[in-house]
Amino acid sequence: MVTFRAQIQRSGNATGIPAPEDAVLGLGAGKRVPVVVTIGDYSYRSTVGPYRGQYLIPLSAERRDEAGLTGDEEVEVTLELDSAPRVVEIPADLAGALEADAAASAAFDALSYSGKRVHTLAVEGAKTPETRERRIAKAIATLRGDA
Repeated sequence: MVTFRAQIQRSGNATGIPAPEDAVLGLGAGKRVPVVVTIGDYSYRSTVGPYRGQYLIPLSAERRDEAGLTGDEEVEVTLELDSAPRVVEIPADLAGALEADAAASAAFDALSYSGKRVHTLAVEGAKTPETRERRIAKAIATLRGDA
């Protein structure tokens, strides 16, 4: 576990917290490190990685809101190596479509955590049942290589 102070950085809509290289490498998990980030009383799971010559911890608008941050302050950050498996909760209707298509299911299973999240977030973000169905169909087509 490492603790440091850093100024939150904004670049357009993207926001991140620079992490000292020695702190990241000191966690002993390489250059893209799964971590639990703690800022004050708020903790979240993320991955620290190299970005434009520095190590950066992503800090989304959702995370800023949850942590009560504006995105322009200096914060104390604690990083802890996250060795827990990252599991994506798959919506039932997407899971059903994957079960019905072995090729799409195999492709989905081979995706990284982030790759799986892309498909599940698209489905979960649909505002109407029709949009949800279209997004599931698109995910299956993409996974099959048809899109």
